[in-house]
Amino acid sequence: MALQPLATVADLTARGLTVNASETAIVGVYLDVASAAVRAAAGVPISETTSTVTLEGEPSQWLSLPGPPIRSVQAVTVDGQALAAADYRLRSGRLWLARGWSYRCEPSEITVTYTHGLPAVPADIVDLVCRIAAAALVAYRSQPDGEGLAARDVRSERIGDYSVQYGDGGRITEMELPPYLREQLRARFGGGVAVVRSR
Repeated sequence: MALQPLATVADLTARGLTVNASETAIVGVYLDVASAAVRAAAGVPISETTSTVTLEGEPSQWLSLPGPPIRSVQAVTVDGQALAAADYRLRSGRLWLARGWSYRCEPSEITVTYTHGLPAVPADIVDLVCRIAAAALVAYRSQPDGEGLAARDVRSERIGDYSVQYGDGGRITEMELPPYLREQLRARFGGGVAVVRSR
């Protein structure tokens, strides 16, 4: 199941952007894409979801789960054998198992189904997604033939004897986050191992 966008059309209108009825579908696309870009930069889903991951188990008693914060664990298997909930403990976003996660001389395969992420998307993340989607909408509106969607990195412009200079920063769309913002999101949300499957 796909994750819901981190912001909605209502969030956009609350910020003063008028979305015409004919634009609702395209704005939904922009919110989805902007949310995916922010989640990819953070390395976690951000909003609460249930996921199933497969990790490599080692002799350590501790197993870190990706996508903090970890809210609850529904099921754990070790090499295909289900563990009872009384066998393991969830502590500080990690699972603890007394015997260790691999009791043989080779790594084990651990599959965990768990709920993680934030129950409410932080206001600044909602605002970021809205601003990205709004920039895409403005570009969409700028040219009726869709030319406005082609990103232009304008560095300088002169009116007398018209001249324009474009940068070569490699920016393709409004959805691309600058490196500093990607680093901030990754540091804030502590992204880790990619989620294998969400339900």
